[in-house]
Amino acid sequence: MKTRLIVFVGALLSACSTYARQSADTGKIDRHALVSRHNVIVQRFDSLSSLSVGNGEFAFTVDPTGLQTFPGYYEQNGVPLGTQSQWGWHSFDNTFGYQRREVYRKYNVNGRQVPYLHAQHAFGRARYATDWLRANPHRLHLGMIGFTIRKKNGQPAEMQDIRQIRQELDLWNGEIRSYFEVEGDPVTVRTVCHPQLDMIAATVESPLVTQHRISVRIRFPYPTGEWEGACSFLQPERHKTSTRYLNDRQVLFERELDETFYNVLLQWNGDESLYRNSAHEYTLQHLGMEDRMSFSCLFAKAQPRLPAAGQGGGPRIDAAAYRHITATEVLTNSRLFWQHFWESGGAVDLSGSTDPRAKELERRIVLSQYLTRIQCAGSVPPQETGLTCNSWFGKFHLEMHWWHAAHFALWNRPALLEKSLPWYGRIVDKARETAERQGYKGVRWPKMTDPSGNESPSPVGPFLVWQQPHFIYMAELCYRDHPDRATLEKYKDLVFATADFMASYPWYDTTKHQYMLGPALIPAQERFDPATTMNPSFELAYWRWALRTALQWKERLGLPADSGWYKVAAKLAPFPVKNGLYLAAASAPDSYTNRRYMTDHPTVLGINGFVPADTLVDSTIMLRTFKKVLADWHWEETWGWDYPLVAMTATRLGQPEAAIDILLKKVTKNTFLPNGHNYQRDNLRIYLPGNGALLSAIAMMCAGWDGYTGPDAPGFPKNGKWKVKWEGLKPMP
Repeated sequence: MKTRLIVFVGALLSACSTYARQSADTGKIDRHALVSRHNVIVQRFDSLSSLSVGNGEFAFTVDPTGLQTFPGYYEQNGVPLGTQSQWGWHSFDNTFGYQRREVYRKYNVNGRQVPYLHAQHAFGRARYATDWLRANPHRLHLGMIGFTIRKKNGQPAEMQDIRQIRQELDLWNGEIRSYFEVEGDPVTVRTVCHPQLDMIAATVESPLVTQHRISVRIRFPYPTGEWEGACSFLQPERHKTSTRYLNDRQVLFERELDETFYNVLLQWNGDESLYRNSAHEYTLQHLGMEDRMSFSCLFAKAQPRLPAAGQGGGPRIDAAAYRHITATEVLTNSRLFWQHFWESGGAVDLSGSTDPRAKELERRIVLSQYLTRIQCAGSVPPQETGLTCNSWFGKFHLEMHWWHAAHFALWNRPALLEKSLPWYGRIVDKARETAERQGYKGVRWPKMTDPSGNESPSPVGPFLVWQQPHFIYMAELCYRDHPDRATLEKYKDLVFATADFMASYPWYDTTKHQYMLGPALIPAQERFDPATTMNPSFELAYWRWALRTALQWKERLGLPADSGWYKVAAKLAPFPVKNGLYLAAASAPDSYTNRRYMTDHPTVLGINGFVPADTLVDSTIMLRTFKKVLADWHWEETWGWDYPLVAMTATRLGQPEAAIDILLKKVTKNTFLPNGHNYQRDNLRIYLPGNGALLSAIAMMCAGWDGYTGPDAPGFPKNGKWKVKWEGLKPMP
């Protein structure tokens, strides 16, 4: 174990070894003090203050008891107590044989009939096919692990019996420490996640352990297939849980849900015994007289084995692979892992500031680093609610991948971004099939998808295109971190295939002598009819930049330039302008008079903020547009990443006061809960694109962007109220 740990720590340090730039304010940041002053403290049951541990591939969310003891309180109006992984997916039986070809609908694109996975089918088989394809596969809740606590009279303790709560998320060590009392008896719980394995571990110290009045309850649910729901305990007949005792301190639960199989290894260190309560519920009960018990629980994907003659199938397991790992080992590994995380990469210290908003901004920055590390740093792009709970059936949205993960590179942790990029190579054949089916070259990346790359039907998703340049942008961030031929060779095929699609997608208007974007297209601001939308400003800027960047990759590799890419980039339609303002789209001359177009994402500002500087942007028009949006936009109808998006534009325009104002604007969807999560609405209580976007904006506000030569920290006011100390951040492109 020591050898594995040394190799692991060494690799981590190597991946994050070099700081990019450091602020003019000399003196190294006291990182322990910076991080620890934002430890999350919970002193009561609050449905929006559940806490999580995780490692990017797996996460476990708990209530104030340190485990998932009262999940019902959090399910409907809070942040649910989930146990989720990147590999845990399930599909209901496709009894009626629904296929994607059943829900295609053709749209006119410059005289061609192009099929899209449209989802607005009012009735009939197409409607049922749409619903099934959207809901399957869905991400699984792998198991609920909580306490059963008995009062002195033998009755089960309820939430109101849990008193004197003091729970702390120790960010520096990646550990949740929970303290509470039941009828005056204290209980102390420590909860951690293994940094490399899909495993949680917990220790419990209390007189209740000695008195045998506290035990661990493990329950296995069946999925609901609902938009945000993940589990139900009301259908025991639809799944199977069997047990296999590996020894007197290890039990393997073998789970079978239709065609999905996974294993759960429960192991303990003391004198405990496991009891079966019902088909899918078990209790780990302490038997000795000690006041301490500990356990760990490993979750692992399994494959079905072929049934022998006369026998049924079931999970194939390799008992030798399940080495006994104690809770103490997991605690130690977690501590070392998180300390190295915080000691490497970027850091921003605002403690010297006198602006009253500085403390809150620093809190959001620190907690967003923690949350994106445990939720967004996995081997596939994350869903918008990460590994905490389902939204959109647990699927992920590729137009959000940049917002989830690009900041890792800007905060000098590029290895965390690169973990998910190989996934694009695994789905490239499906992305190429989509492009070919629609008559384009290269690869068209899906929008709402699952790990296999199957796109979900939607009235919006299949028409979005702004996820296409994301891969080029993220690959470019990786190249900026390690600008060598190896990086170019690693990503060039996908960069070039992406550019091939982007060059074939616009059509050439022979009267205007311009390449046009749309129809059928819905821009990032999802307020436009795909059948009529033309030349949205943000997509024009992002398209041009991405094609030019792909041409740079050709040059770096010593390859001849692609004349098609060059031609499209050079002759792409100009930004639409009316009354001295950039329009959201050329097809929307009423961009600022139609209320509908003053809601959702104000991405028109992204042409000079998110997208690197474009020589075609007129600074006077841009500033006028910026002020118009700030003054008149309907901010209650926006999303969590919109505020960092606007802050980026404010920073490039030399408006640092506006950057801070918008970043901390008091509006519902810019709410950051006590646990650091970005709240959006009643059925979307957490939203990780908002956390990732904040970190990207802060990197620019501190380190600037390519070619910037002005004062340090250009995104912060120079009014004497902000003292910004930063290190390890990289400028934006």
